[in-house]
Amino acid sequence: MQNFVFHNPTKVIFGKDTIPLIGSESAAFGKKALLVYGQDSIKKNGIYDQVVQSLQEAGMEIVEHPGVQSNPVLSHVQQGIDLAKEHQVDVIVAIGGGSVLDSSKAISAGALVEHNVWKFFIGKKSIKDTLPLTCVLTLAASGSEMNSGMVVTNEETQQKFGFANKHLYPKASILDPTATFSVPPDYTAYGAVDAIVHVLEYYFTTEDPSVPVQDRFMEGLVINCMDSCDRVLQNLEDYNGRADLMWAATLALNGLTGAGLGKAGFPNHLIEHSLSALYNVAHGAGLSVVLPGWMKYQAAKHPAKFAQFAERVFGFTEGSDIQKADDGILCLKGWFDKVKSPTSLAAINVPESDIPKIAENAVGLAKIWRMQEYTAEKIEDILKLCV
Repeated sequence: MQNFVFHNPTKVIFGKDTIPLIGSESAAFGKKALLVYGQDSIKKNGIYDQVVQSLQEAGMEIVEHPGVQSNPVLSHVQQGIDLAKEHQVDVIVAIGGGSVLDSSKAISAGALVEHNVWKFFIGKKSIKDTLPLTCVLTLAASGSEMNSGMVVTNEETQQKFGFANKHLYPKASILDPTATFSVPPDYTAYGAVDAIVHVLEYYFTTEDPSVPVQDRFMEGLVINCMDSCDRVLQNLEDYNGRADLMWAATLALNGLTGAGLGKAGFPNHLIEHSLSALYNVAHGAGLSVVLPGWMKYQAAKHPAKFAQFAERVFGFTEGSDIQKADDGILCLKGWFDKVKSPTSLAAINVPESDIPKIAENAVGLAKIWRMQEYTAEKIEDILKLCV
């Protein structure tokens, strides 16, 4: 285990009937809020009314910025920045999942600078401060409710870039599992896939071969994500299933999984970002396409960790490491198929002939993420295992 410092400043309020607390949590940072959200679903399920009532009862003035889309785009972020500056808001309040949270984080950073916020994403500028951010989470997936990362797509350059900064942690996040009851089966599954891949990026790319505590922790999270997702897909209003999935997704990327691992990378996210930048694929759907191919590519050279995963998560004990690794990959892919998350480029209508274009798009982010070993040629080889 490597030396580490774990510090997560986000206050998490978890459980039923917690949404009305968003007003007092937000009012601690000022009297005027920019309310950021996506589509009308939160108005249909009552979450919007609860949040607005809570903010108003706390004496807050509300400026609304709706319309965040899946795979949030820079132009909409810039509109939010302009609103925040025009109305001199004190705090950003986000209602939604990772897309809304990431947009809100970008707005919170961009509202305090005069330059284009995209300069943060390409490493030309560094975030020094942000507006405070609070949130009500409505989708178990990204972990953005308790981490310092954000991802935004520049639709002009067709680049989907992400990065982390210590100033981007939300101040407080409300996690009420009932707020996810209305999430449909496909996005429930995509969210579970996203959480699983967050865990497995760390699990398979750590530079330290001896991290038994972290290994067992991560294996348990993967098992729970699959189990709770299965339960929820049988009953979308299974409270305990939704609660288990919501908390597991938060833990998957709040810093704990990576503690003590040393250097680790996110190659599957690197490749998927190009898929969703070019084809607007749902993030989790793109990840379930990329991960099995990436695992097969890596396991062919270094099968031991993949064999361990297959043994501990799926119970494969017979055969060589490479055989167990292959069995585990097939089993994970089979679970993706079961929950109807796509597992091939063809399933998301991406032609094999586009592989060089996808790889070339991904190389730019590889440089920013200091993953230069992921050359266009290597990415092409991985994607050929995803057809």
